[in-house]
Amino acid sequence: MARIRSVTGRRQTLLDQGWTLTASAPGGSDNGAEGIPAPVPGTAAQALQAAGLWSAEDPAPLHDKDVVYRTRLTGHGPRILRFHGLATIAEVRLDGERILTSDSMYLAHEVPVTLNGEAELSIRFHALHPALAAKKGRARWRPKLAEPAGLRFVRTTLLGHMPGWCPPIHAVGPFRPVELVEETGPCRVLGADLRSGYDGRDGHLSLRLTVEGAAAGATGSVEVAGRTAPLVFDGVDGFSADLTLPGVEPWWPHTHGEPVLHGVTARIGSAEVDLGRVGFRSLDVDRGPDGNGFALLVNGVRVFCRGGCWVPVDLVGLSSDRAAYESELRRMRDAGANMVRVGGTMLYEGDAFFELCDELGILVWQDAMFANFDYPTDPAFLDSVRAEIAQLLDRTQASPSLAVLCGGSEMEQQAAMLGLPRASWSQPALTAVIAEEAAARRPDLIRVANSPSGGALPFIANAGVTHYYGVGAYMKPLEDARCAGVRFASECLAFANLCEDDPLGVPALHHPRWKERVPRDPGASWDFEDVREHYLEALYDVDPRRLRYEDPDRYRRLSRAVTGEVMQAVVDEWRRAGSTCAGGLVWQWRDPWPGAGWGVVTADGTPKPAWHALKRAFRPLRVILTDEGVNGLAVHLVNDTAQPVEALLRLTAWRNGARDGAVPVLKAERPVTLPARGAISLAAAELSDRFFDTTYSYRFGPIPHDVVTAQLLSAEREAEPIDESHYFPKGRSLPRSDLGLTAVVEGQEGNWALRLATARFACSVHVEDERFQAEDAWFHLPPGVERVIRLRPRAGSGVTDGTASAGRLVPDGEVHALNALAPVRYRGNA
Repeated sequence: MARIRSVTGRRQTLLDQGWTLTASAPGGSDNGAEGIPAPVPGTAAQALQAAGLWSAEDPAPLHDKDVVYRTRLTGHGPRILRFHGLATIAEVRLDGERILTSDSMYLAHEVPVTLNGEAELSIRFHALHPALAAKKGRARWRPKLAEPAGLRFVRTTLLGHMPGWCPPIHAVGPFRPVELVEETGPCRVLGADLRSGYDGRDGHLSLRLTVEGAAAGATGSVEVAGRTAPLVFDGVDGFSADLTLPGVEPWWPHTHGEPVLHGVTARIGSAEVDLGRVGFRSLDVDRGPDGNGFALLVNGVRVFCRGGCWVPVDLVGLSSDRAAYESELRRMRDAGANMVRVGGTMLYEGDAFFELCDELGILVWQDAMFANFDYPTDPAFLDSVRAEIAQLLDRTQASPSLAVLCGGSEMEQQAAMLGLPRASWSQPALTAVIAEEAAARRPDLIRVANSPSGGALPFIANAGVTHYYGVGAYMKPLEDARCAGVRFASECLAFANLCEDDPLGVPALHHPRWKERVPRDPGASWDFEDVREHYLEALYDVDPRRLRYEDPDRYRRLSRAVTGEVMQAVVDEWRRAGSTCAGGLVWQWRDPWPGAGWGVVTADGTPKPAWHALKRAFRPLRVILTDEGVNGLAVHLVNDTAQPVEALLRLTAWRNGARDGAVPVLKAERPVTLPARGAISLAAAELSDRFFDTTYSYRFGPIPHDVVTAQLLSAEREAEPIDESHYFPKGRSLPRSDLGLTAVVEGQEGNWALRLATARFACSVHVEDERFQAEDAWFHLPPGVERVIRLRPRAGSGVTDGTASAGRLVPDGEVHALNALAPVRYRGNA
């Protein structure tokens, strides 16, 4: 049943005030104990932290004690208590009488009650660890990912239980809203089954409202996208309507069109029902000629899905309101991401998450919350799972952004990698329950049994969906991104990504405690900093270990640049025309805590250098250069947008001369038309009327150039730059020299920018300013091109754009390039 926003005569009161919390030994009494104030929705960790009794920097365990929340209710007559999420083994009492027990943090509950004045509402969250210790049953395997092993029996998040991945913050408490509902209307709307579709031209919508108390002869209607249709009463408790909307504007991921939404309102007599907004779109999968592919088709168009794997923004309070999600999801959209995966090691996000993805045009790959374990198959467990999936699909039934429903993360892979026989890899009872609920409630979704799955081995890259770490953890060369024949990477490209600045509260990178925040797989003899250093050596021809102690500043700068360079190269390879790959989701999008984590965004939301690289690789309009060996350099032009683009393609080979600046040893250009939602490839040799060895494959004498630049310029807007890419035939480690780099501050009253130019090719240009942050960074700057970069006040500066204080704040910093001998100073005028 779809989420009902509001109904005439229904009053929903959020119970978010007056709560207190007490903690005691398991099974102990807290009578007489003075409680501390507790936010609801919220967690015990959040309340204890606010009281100074717990710290996220050194989190004390919370699963070894009982936690009790209390508040008081007032009112008279029948009500419904709604609990949208209780973590995890909970017992609810009203004036001492038990009214609910729950053993799943993923289930919402409705409890009818009758109030007679004032009453005490209490929720006891039983200690999880003793409950797990009492669970019995032998699994076919025991993973190293999470501990304790008994977590497989209980429907709770693995967050806080994955050493090497995230901080040990335990989820305890009413982390989702608690509401008191009063019905005073002439009829009660019990549920809404709302379904939408799109056939490439027209939209289709069906609605069935289940209503209690509807009088005989009652009439109704539904309105959507400017059209109204009657709701027909079945004589018992149902009103139904089916609409066709000719030529309705469909919903698209933002990279390929507009994410158009349409409000849906139903009326039954004098009652009005707000059903939120719906988008019309179709989904399908192109398996390719060999049946092994996985390309998502939205409205019949192949979409290259790019983005990242989600980490909750608030690991302490697990907040699910709009404010918690909005800045991060907008940051994803600003980076060009069009898909986010909520993995099975996390938790189901709140309604506002899906609403924002609908609005922003971000597709959602949703895992069921299962990962790595061998789960029980007893009827009670499977019934709980059935209810969990049903509730998830019901509350997101109208969401067009929800695209993929996956059975979980790395269960098949875990069994296979531990050497179990093939028959043990799948968990058919669990898979069947998820598939049945999806077929009944969201048949429009693309279903995936597990991530990864689909090949001769679950983790094979060239069939189905994979977790691709060939380039990354397995330290393969960049060419493996093509050799592996990746079809769809629902996880990929995990590195220990350094932030722009040294994070507060984290020791320096030479300190032994630095490694505590570097992610690693439990039991592995290496971590993801080792992975980063492998590519640092391969791409920049340095000894990372020696560089770290001889020149730590240089080590940090190269380390910040290298992971973005690798990510951009792999995504470019996958997006080129002719690639077998139809998607790549970076693991992970955001760090769970400060440090050199997997995230391309820090724990406080600041983009890392890798974020800027992905923003370039994710652009809807993209020019890509690939080395095709003796076939020379290939130029790939990608246009995801709904309109064809007339452009000028310009190719320049530069020699970074030591005396006279950069010398163009090849210049060629050609007008090109980029087809709407399409891609084309050209051989670089086609652009010139003479032979030029762009890739230095034939080696006739010394190599004449250091860099090849491809620029895509608008043919309609006075050669305005659209995109550019660069190829380094001798590698990315260009000699350091005086580049003739200049930086001029422009603007005033809070609207500051830097105008950058260079006489020689500048690598990985970035700005350092204590009070301002550049909106673009770690980009390559070719000669003869001016780049204007807006400067935004940093969060720590205490001002925001447009304020009087921002106007008085003056940019004062340096511009660096990896191949420059020294940075360039700048200062604005007061």
